[in-house]
Amino acid sequence: MRTRAAITAVTVALIQTACADSRTPMDAPAPQSGISADRTVNGDVGKVVSIFDGCDPTTFAQNGVSCTRPGGVTFDQFVAQITRNQKAGAWHFAPSELNVKVGETFIAVNNGGETHTFTEVEHFGGGIVPFLNDLSGNPVEADECKNLTGRDFLAPGQSRVDVADEKGTELYQCCIHPWMRAVVTKG
Repeated sequence: MRTRAAITAVTVALIQTACADSRTPMDAPAPQSGISADRTVNGDVGKVVSIFDGCDPTTFAQNGVSCTRPGGVTFDQFVAQITRNQKAGAWHFAPSELNVKVGETFIAVNNGGETHTFTEVEHFGGGIVPFLNDLSGNPVEADECKNLTGRDFLAPGQSRVDVADEKGTELYQCCIHPWMRAVVTKG
């Protein structure tokens, strides 16, 4: 199992490297509590969904995964948490539920140390890393995760802006860590 984890981690690292882009870091930090008050990020004003993780740079690098934050959860602890709980608690979107009005902007900001996605999906499902899908109980990859481009990946400090264009509920997930999910209600 350790070898499979290392192979999967190398796959994720290669995806991260290949899909990184040059967007600038956010101008103002997102609220650490996950509160979705209007904020300014890269000149855009809107409600913020913060993307968090707790990766330890040393042990994640030993398993082929890039992590830019100091300290945190070791790679073995990460795998043990997912094995036990089908998720790693530090890896999450905050808030996990967001209400916005039609025409309002909302911004996903990667405040973690790993690369993530904030991908709109029709139905929650698995992501692009089969090992994490299996451990998290998401064996079927979400269709939208099958068609990612480099722009879909958010390196640490990067953000993605979306505008609520119509009423309804939309689902968002990380296509690397599929337990990371948010429901955005647009009214």
